[in-house]
Amino acid sequence: MMDSAFSVCFTHPDFLVLNKAPGIGIHDEEGEPGLINLARQQLGLELYPVHRLDKVTSGLLLVARHKAANQALSQAFAQRLVKKQYLAISDHKPKKKQGLIQGDMAKGRRGAWLLTRTLENPAITRFTSLSLGTGRRLFFLNPLTGKTHQLRVAMKSLGAPILGDALYGGSPADRVYLHAWRISFPYAGQDWQFEVAPGPGEGFAQLPADWILAAPAG
Repeated sequence: MMDSAFSVCFTHPDFLVLNKAPGIGIHDEEGEPGLINLARQQLGLELYPVHRLDKVTSGLLLVARHKAANQALSQAFAQRLVKKQYLAISDHKPKKKQGLIQGDMAKGRRGAWLLTRTLENPAITRFTSLSLGTGRRLFFLNPLTGKTHQLRVAMKSLGAPILGDALYGGSPADRVYLHAWRISFPYAGQDWQFEVAPGPGEGFAQLPADWILAAPAG
């Protein structure tokens, strides 16, 4: 159980890998400090966000420690050399249990987004899933693009909104069950891979011991 906004998973001279708690934004919001400024204050480091996680999402966040590293890591994201895998739980039956979800994204109401049928600049997500019994499924989500709310919209389009995600029709829960589980990326001639266990939340705590065996590679 995380008792603060973040914990440090790995320290490198050029970057940090953080485990973000759910419920905190990356940037300052309405007078409340965001994760980046909190980390700067607590760690005494000048940090640069390389990518984003939604406020409701927990898990792995990569931050650069200086401008040159920020540029190099941002370039890796731009070239789609960074691979990420997320975990999500839904208590709705999906239209399909694995496959590809793709479509353009358009702004909807109340800050939500919609997935359209067009493919001009599509959000693309590959996924598989595992039955947890009791009407719930665990989804392994691999975003191939990096659009705002992409995974939350993808799950809604499947007919299986994420548990706790009220904005997209998810059932009430103690949190939004979306977690950035794995990340891999090249940097300075080396391939880096990180993984952090899902949490907090009763839904993640109740996962069967062998759930990880169902995870696809990458």
